Amino acid sequence: MSSSLTQSWIEREKKVHIQFYRRLPVVFERGEGCWLYDVEGNAYLDLVAGIAVCVLGHCHPEVVESIRSQAEKLMHTSNLYYTTPQIELAEKLREITGMDRFFFCNSGAEAVEATLKIARKVTGRKKFVAFTGSFHGRTMGALSVTWKELFRKPFMPLVEPVTFAKFNDVEDLRRKVDENTAAVIVEPIQGEGGINPASEEFMNEIFELREKLNFLVVFDEVQTGFGRTGRWFAKDHFNLKPDVMAMAKGMGAGFPIGGVGVTESVAEKLGFGEHASTFGGNPLACSASLACIRVMEREKLVENAEKVGGYFREKLFELFGNARGMGLMLAANCEKAFDVVGNALENFLLVNATSESSLRFVPPLIIGKEEVDIAIERLSKSVR
Repeated sequence: MSSSLTQSWIEREKKVHIQFYRRLPVVFERGEGCWLYDVEGNAYLDLVAGIAVCVLGHCHPEVVESIRSQAEKLMHTSNLYYTTPQIELAEKLREITGMDRFFFCNSGAEAVEATLKIARKVTGRKKFVAFTGSFHGRTMGALSVTWKELFRKPFMPLVEPVTFAKFNDVEDLRRKVDENTAAVIVEPIQGEGGINPASEEFMNEIFELREKLNFLVVFDEVQTGFGRTGRWFAKDHFNLKPDVMAMAKGMGAGFPIGGVGVTESVAEKLGFGEHASTFGGNPLACSASLACIRVMEREKLVENAEKVGGYFREKLFELFGNARGMGLMLAANCEKAFDVVGNALENFLLVNATSESSLRFVPPLIIGKEEVDIAIERLSKSVR
Protein backbone atom coordinates (compact mmCIF):
# COMPACT_ATOMS: atom_id res chain seq x y z
CA MET A 1 0.00 0.00 0.00
CA SER A 2 2.72 2.46 0.96
CA SER A 3 4.33 4.38 -1.88
CA SER A 4 7.75 6.03 -1.99
CA LEU A 5 6.20 9.18 -0.48
CA THR A 6 4.80 7.32 2.50
CA GLN A 7 8.00 5.34 2.91
CA SER A 8 10.12 8.49 2.86
CA TRP A 9 8.13 9.89 5.79
CA ILE A 10 8.50 6.60 7.68
CA GLU A 11 12.28 6.60 7.14
CA ARG A 12 12.50 10.20 8.36
CA GLU A 13 10.57 9.27 11.50
CA LYS A 14 12.92 6.40 12.30
CA LYS A 15 15.89 8.76 12.37
CA VAL A 16 14.43 11.24 14.86
CA HIS A 17 11.94 9.42 17.12
CA ILE A 18 12.53 7.06 20.02
CA GLN A 19 10.96 3.84 18.76
CA PHE A 20 8.37 3.37 21.50
CA TYR A 21 5.55 2.81 18.99
CA ARG A 22 4.83 0.01 16.54
CA ARG A 23 3.00 2.09 13.95
CA LEU A 24 0.99 0.94 10.96
CA PRO A 25 2.51 1.91 7.57
CA VAL A 26 0.35 4.95 6.84
CA VAL A 27 1.03 8.69 7.20
CA PHE A 28 -2.00 10.90 7.80
CA GLU A 29 -2.13 14.59 7.03
CA ARG A 30 -5.76 15.62 7.52
CA GLY A 31 -9.13 14.46 8.80
CA GLU A 32 -12.79 15.36 8.48
CA GLY A 33 -15.68 13.77 10.31
CA CYS A 34 -15.23 10.01 10.51
CA TRP A 35 -12.55 10.00 7.81
CA LEU A 36 -8.77 10.34 7.76
CA TYR A 37 -6.71 11.12 4.65
CA ASP A 38 -3.13 10.00 4.09
CA VAL A 39 -0.35 11.75 2.19
CA GLU A 40 -1.34 9.75 -0.90
CA GLY A 41 -4.87 11.17 -0.79
CA ASN A 42 -6.52 7.91 0.30
CA ALA A 43 -9.57 8.12 2.59
CA TYR A 44 -9.89 5.78 5.58
CA LEU A 45 -12.99 5.21 7.68
CA ASP A 46 -11.81 5.69 11.26
CA LEU A 47 -13.11 3.31 13.92
CA VAL A 48 -10.28 4.17 16.32
CA ALA A 49 -10.85 7.93 16.74
CA GLY A 50 -7.44 8.53 18.25
CA ILE A 51 -8.21 5.73 20.77
CA ALA A 52 -11.66 6.99 21.83
CA VAL A 53 -10.55 10.64 21.75
CA CYS A 54 -12.13 12.27 18.69
CA VAL A 55 -15.74 12.05 19.84
CA LEU A 56 -16.86 14.70 17.33
CA GLY A 57 -14.81 13.20 14.53
CA HIS A 58 -11.84 15.04 13.12
CA CYS A 59 -11.55 18.81 13.07
CA HIS A 60 -15.11 19.66 14.02
CA PRO A 61 -15.56 23.27 12.84
CA GLU A 62 -17.00 24.50 16.14
CA VAL A 63 -14.06 23.14 18.12
CA VAL A 64 -11.62 24.54 15.56
CA GLU A 65 -13.26 27.96 15.79
CA SER A 66 -13.28 27.83 19.58
CA ILE A 67 -9.55 27.10 19.68
CA ARG A 68 -8.81 29.76 17.05
CA SER A 69 -10.80 32.49 18.76
CA GLN A 70 -9.35 31.64 22.18
CA ALA A 71 -5.80 31.59 20.78
CA GLU A 72 -6.31 35.15 19.61
CA LYS A 73 -7.21 36.22 23.14
CA LEU A 74 -5.20 34.14 25.61
CA MET A 75 -3.40 30.80 25.48
CA HIS A 76 -1.59 30.46 28.80
CA THR A 77 -1.16 32.17 32.14
CA SER A 78 -0.40 29.23 34.49
CA ASN A 79 -2.55 28.45 37.51
CA LEU A 80 -1.13 31.37 39.45
CA TYR A 81 -4.17 33.26 38.15
CA TYR A 82 -7.86 32.74 37.42
CA THR A 83 -9.07 32.35 33.82
CA THR A 84 -12.67 32.41 32.68
CA PRO A 85 -12.75 29.26 30.46
CA GLN A 86 -11.43 27.13 33.34
CA ILE A 87 -14.17 28.28 35.70
CA GLU A 88 -16.85 27.86 33.02
CA LEU A 89 -15.67 24.32 32.25
CA ALA A 90 -15.71 23.29 35.91
CA GLU A 91 -19.25 24.63 36.22
CA LYS A 92 -20.34 22.66 33.16
CA LEU A 93 -18.64 19.49 34.37
CA ARG A 94 -20.45 19.76 37.69
CA GLU A 95 -23.68 19.70 35.68
CA ILE A 96 -22.92 16.71 33.46
CA THR A 97 -20.79 14.56 35.79
CA GLY A 98 -22.57 14.96 39.12
CA MET A 99 -19.19 15.45 40.78
CA ASP A 100 -18.64 18.58 42.88
CA ARG A 101 -15.15 20.01 42.39
CA PHE A 102 -12.49 19.62 39.70
CA PHE A 103 -8.79 19.69 38.93
CA PHE A 104 -7.47 19.96 35.37
CA CYS A 105 -4.41 18.35 33.82
CA ASN A 106 -3.32 17.31 30.32
CA SER A 107 -3.90 13.55 29.96
CA GLY A 108 -5.52 10.47 31.38
CA ALA A 109 -2.35 9.22 33.05
CA GLU A 110 -1.93 12.58 34.78
CA ALA A 111 -5.52 12.40 35.95
CA VAL A 112 -4.94 8.94 37.44
CA GLU A 113 -1.75 10.13 39.15
CA ALA A 114 -3.77 12.88 40.80
CA THR A 115 -6.45 10.43 41.99
CA LEU A 116 -3.83 8.30 43.74
CA LYS A 117 -2.32 11.27 45.51
CA ILE A 118 -5.77 12.47 46.53
CA ALA A 119 -6.65 9.06 47.97
CA ARG A 120 -3.51 8.90 50.07
CA LYS A 121 -3.91 12.45 51.32
CA VAL A 122 -7.59 12.10 52.23
CA THR A 123 -7.41 8.68 53.89
CA GLY A 124 -3.90 8.77 55.34
CA ARG A 125 -3.46 5.21 54.03
CA LYS A 126 -1.08 3.79 51.41
CA LYS A 127 -2.56 0.66 49.82
CA PHE A 128 -4.36 0.57 46.48
CA VAL A 129 -6.54 -2.22 45.14
CA ALA A 130 -6.79 -2.52 41.36
CA PHE A 131 -7.94 -5.35 39.10
CA THR A 132 -6.78 -7.99 36.68
CA GLY A 133 -7.06 -6.64 33.14
CA SER A 134 -6.83 -3.04 34.29
CA PHE A 135 -5.05 -0.25 32.42
CA HIS A 136 -4.64 3.17 34.01
CA GLY A 137 -1.63 4.67 32.23
CA ARG A 138 2.14 4.43 31.87
CA THR A 139 3.50 7.02 34.28
CA MET A 140 4.91 5.50 37.46
CA GLY A 141 1.85 5.84 39.68
CA ALA A 142 -0.68 4.95 36.99
CA LEU A 143 1.51 2.06 35.89
CA SER A 144 1.55 0.76 39.45
CA VAL A 145 -2.19 0.07 39.29
CA THR A 146 -2.02 -1.29 35.72
CA TRP A 147 -2.26 -5.07 35.48
CA LYS A 148 -0.15 -6.15 32.50
CA GLU A 149 3.28 -7.41 33.52
CA LEU A 150 4.74 -6.49 30.12
CA PHE A 151 4.16 -2.84 30.95
CA ARG A 152 5.19 -3.06 34.60
CA LYS A 153 8.20 -5.37 34.89
CA PRO A 154 10.94 -3.20 33.30
CA PHE A 155 10.19 -0.34 35.71
CA MET A 156 10.00 -2.10 39.06
CA PRO A 157 9.88 -1.15 41.86
CA LEU A 158 6.73 0.86 41.34
CA VAL A 159 4.44 2.57 43.83
CA GLU A 160 3.61 0.14 46.63
CA PRO A 161 1.61 -1.44 48.13
CA VAL A 162 -0.76 -2.40 45.29
CA THR A 163 -2.93 -5.51 45.33
CA PHE A 164 -4.73 -6.85 42.26
CA ALA A 165 -8.10 -8.52 42.73
CA LYS A 166 -9.89 -10.53 40.06
CA PHE A 167 -12.14 -8.31 37.97
CA ASN A 168 -15.83 -9.06 38.49
CA ASP A 169 -15.01 -11.51 41.31
CA VAL A 170 -16.83 -10.39 44.46
CA GLU A 171 -15.21 -12.99 46.71
CA ASP A 172 -11.69 -12.10 45.66
CA LEU A 173 -12.47 -8.41 46.11
CA ARG A 174 -13.58 -9.07 49.68
CA ARG A 175 -10.31 -10.90 50.37
CA LYS A 176 -8.11 -8.13 48.97
CA VAL A 177 -9.53 -4.95 50.54
CA ASP A 178 -8.84 -4.18 54.20
CA GLU A 179 -8.49 -1.36 56.73
CA ASN A 180 -5.19 -0.30 55.10
CA THR A 181 -6.79 0.35 51.71
CA ALA A 182 -6.65 3.98 50.58
CA ALA A 183 -8.65 3.41 47.40
CA VAL A 184 -10.12 0.87 45.06
CA ILE A 185 -9.56 2.06 41.48
CA VAL A 186 -11.75 0.55 38.77
CA GLU A 187 -12.72 1.07 35.14
CA PRO A 188 -16.50 0.60 34.80
CA ILE A 189 -15.66 -0.93 31.43
CA GLN A 190 -12.08 -2.04 30.96
CA GLY A 191 -10.72 -0.55 27.75
CA GLU A 192 -7.21 -1.81 27.02
CA GLY A 193 -8.14 -4.97 28.88
CA GLY A 194 -10.51 -5.89 26.04
CA ILE A 195 -13.80 -3.97 26.56
CA ASN A 196 -14.91 -5.87 29.65
CA PRO A 197 -17.91 -4.33 31.46
CA ALA A 198 -18.09 -4.56 35.22
CA SER A 199 -21.12 -6.39 36.56
CA GLU A 200 -23.72 -4.56 38.62
CA GLU A 201 -23.17 -6.95 41.52
CA PHE A 202 -19.43 -6.30 41.46
CA MET A 203 -19.77 -2.51 41.36
CA ASN A 204 -22.32 -2.49 44.16
CA GLU A 205 -20.05 -4.66 46.30
CA ILE A 206 -17.22 -2.13 45.94
CA PHE A 207 -19.45 0.54 47.43
CA GLU A 208 -20.74 -1.72 50.20
CA LEU A 209 -17.17 -2.50 51.21
CA ARG A 210 -16.37 1.21 51.13
CA GLU A 211 -19.03 1.79 53.78
CA LYS A 212 -17.45 -0.86 56.01
CA LEU A 213 -13.78 -0.03 55.50
CA ASN A 214 -13.88 3.70 54.68
CA PHE A 215 -11.61 3.69 51.62
CA LEU A 216 -12.22 5.88 48.56
CA VAL A 217 -13.72 4.59 45.32
CA VAL A 218 -11.90 5.90 42.26
CA PHE A 219 -13.52 5.49 38.85
CA ASP A 220 -11.19 5.66 35.87
CA GLU A 221 -13.49 7.09 33.19
CA VAL A 222 -10.65 8.20 30.93
CA GLN A 223 -11.88 6.02 28.07
CA THR A 224 -15.52 5.51 29.09
CA GLY A 225 -16.38 9.17 29.68
CA PHE A 226 -18.00 11.83 27.51
CA GLY A 227 -20.72 9.79 25.87
CA ARG A 228 -18.64 6.81 24.79
CA THR A 229 -20.91 4.18 26.38
CA GLY A 230 -24.25 5.76 25.55
CA ARG A 231 -24.31 7.74 28.81
CA TRP A 232 -22.34 10.84 29.67
CA PHE A 233 -20.23 8.63 31.96
CA ALA A 234 -20.24 4.88 32.43
CA LYS A 235 -21.02 5.34 36.14
CA ASP A 236 -24.48 6.42 35.04
CA HIS A 237 -25.24 2.86 33.89
CA PHE A 238 -24.82 1.79 37.51
CA ASN A 239 -26.36 4.86 39.16
CA LEU A 240 -23.25 5.19 41.34
CA LYS A 241 -21.19 8.19 42.38
CA PRO A 242 -17.50 7.57 43.10
CA ASP A 243 -15.49 9.64 45.54
CA VAL A 244 -12.98 10.49 42.82
CA MET A 245 -13.22 10.24 39.03
CA ALA A 246 -10.50 10.52 36.36
CA MET A 247 -11.41 11.76 32.89
CA ALA A 248 -9.62 12.67 29.63
CA LYS A 249 -9.69 11.34 26.03
CA GLY A 250 -13.07 12.54 24.64
CA MET A 251 -13.01 15.55 26.96
CA GLY A 252 -11.36 17.83 24.39
CA ALA A 253 -12.48 16.27 21.09
CA GLY A 254 -8.83 15.83 20.14
CA PHE A 255 -7.27 18.67 22.12
CA PRO A 256 -5.17 17.37 25.06
CA ILE A 257 -6.95 17.80 28.38
CA GLY A 258 -7.62 15.66 31.43
CA GLY A 259 -9.37 16.19 34.70
CA VAL A 260 -10.33 14.85 38.09
CA GLY A 261 -13.72 15.24 39.72
CA VAL A 262 -14.23 14.73 43.46
CA THR A 263 -17.08 14.90 45.94
CA GLU A 264 -17.39 17.85 48.28
CA SER A 265 -16.34 15.72 51.26
CA VAL A 266 -13.10 14.78 49.49
CA ALA A 267 -12.44 18.35 48.36
CA GLU A 268 -12.74 19.62 51.93
CA LYS A 269 -9.69 17.54 52.88
CA LEU A 270 -7.47 18.87 50.10
CA GLY A 271 -5.55 22.09 50.23
CA PHE A 272 -2.97 24.51 48.91
CA GLY A 273 0.16 23.09 47.30
CA GLU A 274 -0.81 19.41 47.49
CA HIS A 275 -1.00 19.03 43.71
CA ALA A 276 -0.55 21.25 40.64
CA SER A 277 -0.06 21.41 36.87
CA THR A 278 1.61 24.18 34.88
CA PHE A 279 -0.43 23.62 31.72
CA GLY A 280 -3.48 21.96 33.28
CA GLY A 281 -6.73 23.77 32.56
CA ASN A 282 -5.15 26.28 30.18
CA PRO A 283 -7.60 28.53 28.30
CA LEU A 284 -7.15 26.74 24.96
CA ALA A 285 -7.86 23.29 26.36
CA CYS A 286 -10.84 24.46 28.40
CA SER A 287 -12.32 26.31 25.43
CA ALA A 288 -11.97 23.18 23.28
CA SER A 289 -13.68 21.09 25.95
CA LEU A 290 -16.53 23.56 26.35
CA ALA A 291 -17.09 23.53 22.58
CA CYS A 292 -17.01 19.72 22.57
CA ILE A 293 -19.69 19.51 25.26
CA ARG A 294 -21.86 22.11 23.50
CA VAL A 295 -21.81 20.13 20.26
CA MET A 296 -22.48 16.85 22.06
CA GLU A 297 -25.52 18.32 23.78
CA ARG A 298 -26.90 20.06 20.70
CA GLU A 299 -26.42 17.10 18.35
CA LYS A 300 -27.51 14.54 20.99
CA LEU A 301 -24.37 12.48 20.52
CA VAL A 302 -24.75 10.59 23.79
CA GLU A 303 -28.06 9.29 22.51
CA ASN A 304 -26.48 8.60 19.12
CA ALA A 305 -23.78 6.51 20.78
CA GLU A 306 -26.45 4.34 22.36
CA LYS A 307 -28.58 4.05 19.23
CA VAL A 308 -25.90 3.54 16.58
CA GLY A 309 -23.83 1.54 19.04
CA GLY A 310 -26.67 -0.94 19.35
CA TYR A 311 -26.88 -1.23 15.57
CA PHE A 312 -23.12 -1.65 15.27
CA ARG A 313 -23.09 -4.33 17.93
CA GLU A 314 -25.76 -6.31 16.09
CA LYS A 315 -23.72 -6.14 12.88
CA LEU A 316 -20.56 -7.23 14.68
CA PHE A 317 -22.45 -10.19 16.13
CA GLU A 318 -23.64 -11.17 12.66
CA LEU A 319 -20.07 -11.06 11.36
CA PHE A 320 -18.15 -12.62 14.24
CA GLY A 321 -20.80 -14.53 16.17
CA ASN A 322 -19.98 -12.48 19.26
CA ALA A 323 -19.86 -8.84 20.39
CA ARG A 324 -19.68 -6.99 23.70
CA GLY A 325 -19.54 -3.50 25.14
CA MET A 326 -21.83 -0.51 25.57
CA GLY A 327 -22.66 2.35 23.25
CA LEU A 328 -19.77 2.95 20.87
CA MET A 329 -17.23 1.16 23.04
CA LEU A 330 -17.38 -2.28 21.45
CA ALA A 331 -15.30 -5.39 20.88
CA ALA A 332 -15.49 -8.72 19.10
CA ASN A 333 -13.35 -11.82 19.39
CA CYS A 334 -11.73 -13.21 16.28
CA GLU A 335 -8.68 -15.21 15.27
CA LYS A 336 -5.45 -13.36 14.44
CA ALA A 337 -6.85 -9.96 15.38
CA PHE A 338 -3.59 -8.15 14.66
CA ASP A 339 -3.61 -9.56 11.13
CA VAL A 340 -7.17 -8.30 10.72
CA VAL A 341 -6.00 -4.81 11.70
CA GLY A 342 -3.38 -4.90 8.93
CA ASN A 343 -5.84 -6.30 6.40
CA ALA A 344 -8.37 -3.61 7.31
CA LEU A 345 -5.79 -0.92 6.62
CA GLU A 346 -5.42 -2.31 3.11
CA ASN A 347 -9.20 -1.96 2.81
CA PHE A 348 -9.04 1.67 4.00
CA LEU A 349 -10.53 0.92 7.40
CA LEU A 350 -8.93 1.74 10.75
CA VAL A 351 -9.58 -0.72 13.58
CA ASN A 352 -7.62 -1.64 16.69
CA ALA A 353 -6.76 -4.90 18.47
CA THR A 354 -6.29 -5.15 22.23
CA SER A 355 -4.97 -8.71 21.95
CA GLU A 356 -4.32 -11.43 19.40
CA SER A 357 -7.96 -12.50 19.74
CA SER A 358 -9.89 -9.26 20.31
CA LEU A 359 -10.76 -6.27 18.11
CA ARG A 360 -11.78 -2.92 19.63
CA PHE A 361 -14.14 -0.41 18.00
CA VAL A 362 -14.32 3.13 19.41
CA PRO A 363 -15.37 5.33 16.48
CA PRO A 364 -16.38 9.00 16.63
CA LEU A 365 -19.75 9.47 18.31
CA ILE A 366 -21.02 11.19 15.16
CA ILE A 367 -20.94 7.92 13.23
CA GLY A 368 -24.18 6.88 11.56
CA LYS A 369 -25.64 3.62 10.32
CA GLU A 370 -24.38 4.32 6.80
CA GLU A 371 -20.78 4.47 8.01
CA VAL A 372 -21.34 1.35 10.12
CA ASP A 373 -22.50 -0.51 7.00
CA ILE A 374 -19.38 0.61 5.14
CA ALA A 375 -17.25 -0.50 8.09
CA ILE A 376 -18.84 -3.95 8.24
CA GLU A 377 -18.41 -4.42 4.48
CA ARG A 378 -14.72 -3.55 4.66
CA LEU A 379 -14.22 -5.51 7.85
CA SER A 380 -15.72 -8.65 6.30
CA LYS A 381 -13.12 -8.41 3.52
CA SER A 382 -10.38 -8.14 6.13
CA VAL A 383 -11.20 -11.33 8.02
CA ARG A 384 -9.28 -13.95 6.04
